[in-house]
Amino acid sequence: MNKLIILDRDGVINQDSDAYVKSVDEWIPIPGSAKAIADLCKAGFQVAVATNQSGLARQYFTQSDLDAMHKKMAVLVKAEGGKFAHIAWCPHGPDDDCNCRKPLPGLIHQIEKALNVSAEGAWMVGDSLRDLQAGAAANCKVALVKTGKGEKTLPKLLANEELKNSKVFCDLAEFVDFILASE
Repeated sequence: MNKLIILDRDGVINQDSDAYVKSVDEWIPIPGSAKAIADLCKAGFQVAVATNQSGLARQYFTQSDLDAMHKKMAVLVKAEGGKFAHIAWCPHGPDDDCNCRKPLPGLIHQIEKALNVSAEGAWMVGDSLRDLQAGAAANCKVALVKTGKGEKTLPKLLANEELKNSKVFCDLAEFVDFILASE
């Protein structure tokens, strides 16, 4: 079993916002997410984050704002006994023609390079179709959580021939329970 788990950030680890999560104060963890990540770490998994952050390109927040959000996220996970192996983010907007913005798998390839591991067979967990498409493009197993945009994504997922058999979970904690029970 591949011991790498890749998580989207907004809507999976923390509450999402259609107006973008722009500051450390707006970065609010989903209950149970920090403990779930720590539980994965304690079970020997490397946990990485792959997140589109086009708010940088749109100038809704700065790199130091993003760094502060990621520090808060890391501190909460550390307090539960875990840590992130790597955090990869795409700072580009939708028209920037980059290779890292999901649904492209560039962020996953960055994680592979940073950790010197293959993501093939790893899990990619997200709340949007583009998260799962990026995971599938990198030969990951994919799972949708119903938090964030997940409930709205579910009909699109079921209509997507390539992804319709993806696993679906209420939240990250339920996904982690599934993974740990499968070990």
